[in-house]
Amino acid sequence: MGRSVHDINGLCWACGSTVVPCAASLGPPDSILKYKPLVPRSYLRFAIENRRFISFGFLIALASSFGQTYFIGVFGPSIESEFGLSHTGWSSIYLYGTLASAIVLPWSGKLLDHIPLPRYTVSAVALLAIGAGLISAAHNVWLLALCIFVLRQGGQGLMSHISVTSMARYYEAGRGRAIALATLGFAAGEAILPFLALAAIASLGWRTSFASVAVALLLVVLPCSLWLLRGHTKRHDLHLSDMEQGARSPGDAKSSVRSWTRSEVLKDYRFYLLLPALLAPAMIVTALFFWPQSLAEAKGWSTAWITGSYAIYAAATTVVALWCGPLIDRVGGKKLVPFMLLPMVLSLLVVGTLREPWVVWPYFLLLGGSIGISHTAVSAMWAELYGIGSIGAIKSVVTALAVLSSAIGPVIVGRCMDLGIGIEKVCLGFAGYAFLATLLLVVALRSHTRA
Repeated sequence: MGRSVHDINGLCWACGSTVVPCAASLGPPDSILKYKPLVPRSYLRFAIENRRFISFGFLIALASSFGQTYFIGVFGPSIESEFGLSHTGWSSIYLYGTLASAIVLPWSGKLLDHIPLPRYTVSAVALLAIGAGLISAAHNVWLLALCIFVLRQGGQGLMSHISVTSMARYYEAGRGRAIALATLGFAAGEAILPFLALAAIASLGWRTSFASVAVALLLVVLPCSLWLLRGHTKRHDLHLSDMEQGARSPGDAKSSVRSWTRSEVLKDYRFYLLLPALLAPAMIVTALFFWPQSLAEAKGWSTAWITGSYAIYAAATTVVALWCGPLIDRVGGKKLVPFMLLPMVLSLLVVGTLREPWVVWPYFLLLGGSIGISHTAVSAMWAELYGIGSIGAIKSVVTALAVLSSAIGPVIVGRCMDLGIGIEKVCLGFAGYAFLATLLLVVALRSHTRA
């Protein structure tokens, strides 16, 4: 029997209008939450059947770019020049603003478990727009630090949290594919926005560029996200009913996981063994993307050669994420996570030891491969290890720690450069850290499997 063009919320996929769906054409009322194909289905069919909500996740992930380091880092030279800052000074301001965001995030992120998703999304988008507007008018370092806090809280913190957590919460059998598709927004932002930011700075100046971001968030992202969330109340009610009644599909091992509270997770020693590896991508990638000009100078490359090659990184992230999606649905995210940092180790060894311009491509290909696994497998792993009952609260802690590690990374590199330690040696140090963190990760996951 063919499916209707109307989704479980009674919304037409084509026009978004509200209708009374036909029960026969929709199948079981919880089908959107328990996508259980009897035969393999393509990404295209899955995306079409769930396209409104997945598009929401994609849009929010893309818009989070305005608070991510790979976007803000492009403005670094202009900000340093405007405010007379050294490498250490600028990275320290970035650290303080990001650290403040990390401190607040466990509280603000936990609210996603209690505040309706549309209202929470409005708050996050508005906060990011305020940050972009404020930084365009900042004229002292104190206001600059405040702006960094607001940008990081709204973008890297809350909007990233919304995109990934909502996919993990409202999908079960299709969780891997939903996360993979939504997180393509991160890859799209990494591929397009740094280049557009460079062009905007050259033609408009850095202040006007940030002001334009604020306008785009309020006039484009906010109304589009609310339109994509029309009818979400029905989806959420089905989710709550499923949680209350314990309506689990027979034989689905992933759905039998007990939901841990955040306090229980924080008392689990294995959680702390996982963290060094899970925080490595945020720290290392942020550090490298924060200092593209410095890497270019060390290698004798142009900055445009690096930022223009972000598309290679984004393409690798996209391909690996799409490949991981159905694999996660078959074997689970926690079986893929141990391989997450291995491509990153190789990429850091490559960029740390070789100087030819072509090195940029394998460097970004390998780095993107690690991030593709990280975006998908790690998000699914939390639901598999600790359930979904308090996933917002649990992930808010992890996201806060990731934000903190992303603040530390640029400072490490900036301080090393001020001390005369080349960025290439820093890359080799990062490679050693990532390898040791992987060993701890394996130990933690094996302990979880035996428990």
